[in-house]
This record gives sequence, structure tokens and C-alpha cells, in this order.
Amino acid sequence: MSKLNGTKVVTNKVRLSFVHVLEPHAFEGQEPKYSTMVLIPKSDKETLDNMKKAIQAAYDAAKSDKLKGVKFEKLKTTLRDADDEFDTEEQPEFKDMMFINVSSKTKPQVVKREDGLLVKTDDPDDIYSGVYAMVSMNFYAYNTAGNKGVSAGLNNILTTGKGDYLGGRANAESDFSDVDWEDDEDDMFS
Repeated sequence: MSKLNGTKVVTNKVRLSFVHVLEPHAFEGQEPKYSTMVLIPKSDKETLDNMKKAIQAAYDAAKSDKLKGVKFEKLKTTLRDADDEFDTEEQPEFKDMMFINVSSKTKPQVVKREDGLLVKTDDPDDIYSGVYAMVSMNFYAYNTAGNKGVSAGLNNILTTGKGDYLGGRANAESDFSDVDWEDDEDDMFS
């Protein structure tokens, strides 16, 4: 169940892509940050409505300061429609999705459920591009180099399920599932 508290949103189950939450990553000329792209199904009206309310709250808090002169209807946000920005035939994971890039200068906590408890994890097998998760994020106004709008910062992540790797990486099970094990003569470990 998605939660909203002012400008803070905890999503329902989403999918992560371009995951850089174990080590900070920097694009050329930028400060290293922890980041990920969050893919939200368009059918998840609860999370999307909560995100829109958090965007409104961030706008209301900054409309007489950082966002002075910007009408809400013209507000730039980093929540965008993946169907408009990606070739969904080549990248079907973006079909019928909204997405937002979130980042943080400080390392987010990543947890998973294990034996009914939340357990911290830094295992790359638990947090990768393609994993399903719930994400905590905080929306805020920005005014940088003449660009004004509302974005979101990354707080914490709860992994909720394995998914196929995105970005071309396959898992070992799919690579080797069709190996014929009847020919033991070539098995170097026998």
C-alpha cells in the first residue's frame, strides 16, 4: 500500500532500472550520487496519485520562493511517461510505465524481507536493474541554472522480488538451463 506524508511517498511495488545504490555513480562532470530509475506501472493509480499530491505539496511550499513566477500547470517535474520517451518495442520494460529518476548524496538503506524481518543488504544479487521493490522518496522544489521544477530524492529501498535483469544481462539459470547433462565425458569436475 503506497503511503503519503507531505512530500514523502512510499511506492507500491515498482521496478528499478539503472541501479547505482551500492556505490555512488557520476556522469561526466557531475558529483557522484546514489541513484536509480523507478518504473511505476500506469495502472498503479494509488502511487501515482500520491506522487502528484507530493509534487503539489512541494510546489505549494516553494511557490513564493524557489518557484516564484511558475504556475503549477507549467511546472516541470521529473515524473515522466516512459511510452513517450522510450522505444517500447526495443525496451518492453518501459511499456505502460511512468518513470522518475531519484538520487541522493548519502547511501540509501536497502532492505529485504527474510524470515518475516527486514534485513539490510548490500548484496548485488538483491539490488540490481530489474529487481522489484518499494521505494521511499521525498519531493522537493529546485531552481538551478534557470531551471525550475519539482524532483524527488531517494530515501530507502525495500526489495520485494527478483526480476529479469535489464540492460542485456542474463542470469546463469537462463543461460545454462538447456545444457545436455547426459554427456558426462566433458565434465571437468567428474
